[in-house]
Amino acid sequence: MDSTKIIEILAYTIPSLITGSVAYFLFDSYFKDQQNTRRWLLQKEVQKEALPLRLQAYERMALFLERINLTKLLIRITPLSQDKNDYENLVMAQIEQEFEHNSTQQIYMSDECWTIIVTAKNATIQMIRAANRSDRVDSADKLREVLLNDLMDKQSPSNAALAYIKNEVGQLW
Repeated sequence: MDSTKIIEILAYTIPSLITGSVAYFLFDSYFKDQQNTRRWLLQKEVQKEALPLRLQAYERMALFLERINLTKLLIRITPLSQDKNDYENLVMAQIEQEFEHNSTQQIYMSDECWTIIVTAKNATIQMIRAANRSDRVDSADKLREVLLNDLMDKQSPSNAALAYIKNEVGQLW
């Protein structure tokens, strides 16, 4: 083949390759953009359906924290006898029962929020145990009194967790 034939073939081939490459990159970017748009619309639709479920989970956990707030819990649960250990077990059983009833809500909230809720529950139980081991406590009524007096000095763990939940829900908007 002579050089003019090769130049002629290149003259037709090079513009075709350039045009094909440009078309490929344009179509590729168009299809990626369309895919991202579809993904965004799908995510928006799922989020619209999931938001009420998430809010309901936060509401239930807020109610849980209110129910295990020692001030309210000790008023709601009266001792069945004067034995301080029986009362301690009764109050802790109520807390655990409430927790088990609401434990499925963790799938709708962040891991950090769930950890704070579990920590508040465990701190509340530890407060009860520590007060019951105190020398000042000799009956169920005295246990209630000591726990309520201790809460006068410091914030309830459930109040701190509730503040975190409110903050996290505020960030959903």
